[in-house]
Amino acid sequence: MKIITDERCAGYASPGHPERPERITRSLALLHRQAALPIEWAAPGRADDAAILRAHSAQHVARLDQPVDFDGDTPYYENIAGYARASVAAALAALAAARRGESVFSLMRPPGHHATRDRAMGFCYLNNIAIAALEASATGAKRVVVFDFDVHHGNGTEAILVNRPGLVFFSIHLYPFYPGTGAANVGNNCFNYPVEPGTPRERYLAVLKQALDDLKKYRPDLIAVSAGFDAYVRDPLGGGVLEVDDFHWLGESLRVLNVPMFSLLEGGYSKDLPELILAYLEGIEHLAHRRPDPVGGK
Repeated sequence: MKIITDERCAGYASPGHPERPERITRSLALLHRQAALPIEWAAPGRADDAAILRAHSAQHVARLDQPVDFDGDTPYYENIAGYARASVAAALAALAAARRGESVFSLMRPPGHHATRDRAMGFCYLNNIAIAALEASATGAKRVVVFDFDVHHGNGTEAILVNRPGLVFFSIHLYPFYPGTGAANVGNNCFNYPVEPGTPRERYLAVLKQALDDLKKYRPDLIAVSAGFDAYVRDPLGGGVLEVDDFHWLGESLRVLNVPMFSLLEGGYSKDLPELILAYLEGIEHLAHRRPDPVGGK
């Protein structure tokens, strides 16, 4: 398993904000400490403007340098444009690794799937997964599927990819819930699987399975995964019902499709995020998941 990361992405923070540096630092600590999953570590590199501007307007990219908060959830931080570009670079590096047949996960922040062409929102500044999917399409991929299992609808990804030839978007999420989108399919290529809050775990898993079955019908040559772990039952923001083993199952289920695939971290705010990520990666690699020893910190 290749993991693309840069510890410097933990360099911005806002007191009390759930999208905090510990999401990365604690996950890195567990992944370095465990021995079951062999890991090759890689740095993100750089992202050029051409790739970013396929998904975002030049005005939006320039706005990232203006020291004014974007909304109540999405503050301005010093050099947030640099952090966002590094996260994009990791997504593009993950795409390149997947094309070489590698198993790969981008462990970076900020996340991206709420960012629209012209707006930062929902902790997201640039839409990493949409940028990578458009890069894949522009450089030869014929059928690219984005599969988003974050508990929140990937509204930005949908808005950027809607009706784009050769690109298909699947989102499984709670609805009604933030950001208030995703109630029904959009355009000819964006397929939404809204799950009502309070739905039992078995039903939630059945919806995920249905989405995976529908994905297979598109016979993609590349799958880009928005891996959000906030559908976890103990996530403080998500209101989800999934257990650790369900993320392991998701990894297994995506891997058996036998299609080049890369995954990017989106949401996930519980103290168990490191274990959820490890379980997902072990599923991709067909390894059994064994609960790790506790990791210190909050």
